[in-house]
Amino acid sequence: MPSVTSYNPNGRKELKHAISKAEYLVLREKLRHIMKLDPNAGPNGTYLIRSTYFDNFDNKVLIEKKEGFLNRDKYRVRIYGLSDSVIHLEKKSKRNNLTFKSKCRITRKEFEQMRVGDIEWMKCDERQLIQDLYFEMFYHQLKPKVVVDYEREAYIYPYGNVRITFDMKVQTSFQNTDMFNKHLPMVDALEPNLVILEVKYDEYIPNTIKYLLQLSDTRQEAYSKYQLSRMYG
Repeated sequence: MPSVTSYNPNGRKELKHAISKAEYLVLREKLRHIMKLDPNAGPNGTYLIRSTYFDNFDNKVLIEKKEGFLNRDKYRVRIYGLSDSVIHLEKKSKRNNLTFKSKCRITRKEFEQMRVGDIEWMKCDERQLIQDLYFEMFYHQLKPKVVVDYEREAYIYPYGNVRITFDMKVQTSFQNTDMFNKHLPMVDALEPNLVILEVKYDEYIPNTIKYLLQLSDTRQEAYSKYQLSRMYG
């Protein structure tokens, strides 16, 4: 079961901003005329994402994000719709303002082993991403830290390989990592009147989309869902 590198192996550009719900509603209507809705969306046009992020007792990953390190890595385990039918271990890397992402399938049992610190099996696993995470867990004491939920509405455009997403209802588990618990207690981590806009593309954004993205109510600072999730500890 090899690791899979998603997006462009040469790296992708990624912009994140917070916009108001009013701005989101206007922009969504415009994008629908030229972009296609993500085929993974449910009947209401969105889907639920749940991710468990890894960090250590020194908050290495969080600090590197806050300080804006040009080269940093972030590990997470991701599921969709609270189902354990598809579970991905993902590594998201920043290298000089380019984003790289790799992922591989794991089982629920494997995640639970990681969660309780049973990691020796990872050392010689055939999946390189598992080995990479083992190194971080063994030498830097990374471990599952927090669960983050949010609803995503996503649009795709073939030219420039553009993907635009709107993330809403971001919630955090307050360091409880029982991610397969459908009744996991969660608290809101994002202001209710805000939506996180993410724009991902390869080498360029087509002018048609660039024009639509000239928003008047955009907060320019980067919004990290992991950073938001840690606001409570």
